[in-house]
Amino acid sequence: MNLINKPLIVVENLCKGFEDGEVLRNVSFTIREGDLASIIGPSGCGKSTFMRCLNCLELLDSGSISIAGVTISRRPGQVPDEKMLDIAHEIRSEVGMVFQSYNLFPHKTIIENIMLAPMVVKKQPKDEVYEQAMKLLDKVGLKGFASKYPSTLSGGQSQRAAIARALAMNPRVMLYDEPTSALDPELVGEVLQVMKDLDAEGMTQIIVTHEMKFARDASDYIIFMDNGEIVEYDDGDILFTAPKSERTKAFLRHFVNTGVA
Repeated sequence: MNLINKPLIVVENLCKGFEDGEVLRNVSFTIREGDLASIIGPSGCGKSTFMRCLNCLELLDSGSISIAGVTISRRPGQVPDEKMLDIAHEIRSEVGMVFQSYNLFPHKTIIENIMLAPMVVKKQPKDEVYEQAMKLLDKVGLKGFASKYPSTLSGGQSQRAAIARALAMNPRVMLYDEPTSALDPELVGEVLQVMKDLDAEGMTQIIVTHEMKFARDASDYIIFMDNGEIVEYDDGDILFTAPKSERTKAFLRHFVNTGVA
C-alpha cells in the first residue's frame, strides 16, 4: 500500500434495493490506487450486489460511485436518463469484472475469448490485440493454452483465463465476485496467486472472498459486510485480531476456531 496514492474509488451513501427489499444501506468507503481490498461477510449480506453496483451492472438507487475520476450519482427516486447510462458505460470501461462462473465463450478458443472485447469494443487491430493477449496468457500462467477450448481447462485454468480476458481491456480496477468459490480446494491457490502478482504490479483490486487466510495476508484493507452495511473497515491484521463489532467477532469466530484466520 502506497500512502501517497490518491483515492481511485470513492463510494458515498450507496443504497440499492429490489422488489423484495433493501439490499445495500448507505455504504461508503474509499480505496487508494494500487490497494487490494477484500470484502468478507455472511452469504446474502449484499456483497455481490455491491460489486455489481461498482461495475454499474446494477444502477445504484441513490448515493454516488466514483472510479478513476468518473462519477455516477443518483438522488432517491430519480429516473435514470441517457446521461446516467452513458456515465455507467464509462465506468464499466474502467473496470474489469471476474465472476464465480468463468463465463468464457465455449465455442471460442482461449485466445479468441481474450481478444474479442478489445477488437469489438475498442476497435483495436487484430495483430496488436493478439500480441497483448499472448502476454496476458503468460502473465496468468497459460501461455501454452491459447488454442485450447474452455471445456478442456480445469476450473483454476478457466478462472485464470477469465482474469486475462478482463485484463485485456486495460482496466484501472479489477473486481472479483467470489472467484474461487466454484473451485476444488487444490485449485484455489493458483487463482489467488494471480491476484497477488497483480497486486505486486500495482493493480487496484476488490475481492469478495471466503478465503480468510488470503484476505488477511494479502489485503491492504478488509471490509466486513452484514445485512447490507459495512460493519467494519480496517487493516487486515487489526480486523482479525481486534475486531470492534460483535457481528464481526461472531463471523470470524468460526474461522479462528478452525485455524483459517
